[in-house]
Amino acid sequence: MRIAGVTLPDNKQLAYSLPLIFGIGPTRARDILKQVGIAVTKKGSELTADEEQKIRALAEGFTIEGELRREIGQNIKRLKDIRSARGDRHSRGLPVRGQRTKTNSRTRRGNVRKTMTSGRRTLEKT
Repeated sequence: MRIAGVTLPDNKQLAYSLPLIFGIGPTRARDILKQVGIAVTKKGSELTADEEQKIRALAEGFTIEGELRREIGQNIKRLKDIRSARGDRHSRGLPVRGQRTKTNSRTRRGNVRKTMTSGRRTLEKT
């Protein structure tokens, strides 16, 4: 079954395969299945064509996949253009939402360790 350009696996339960679509999480997947009236444990291969259509119609009613990615990108670009603090953090590649950067932002800053021991080593080499 394909929804919004994403092929969902047939051998997985629908509650776990629907969140593979960007913009649909576990809660929204269960809500979609509840609205259609399909058991959460049902697999993709067990669906009828009518059930697939109902799921597809409900899922595409939300902002998902490319449209959602585009919207998020535009929001970030807007923050950068108005030179807000959050936009500046995005453009510099730093954590945006107030996280600690002294020790915990290795994934955003790169695996750089600026400790006293590394400073001493550079002094000893020169």
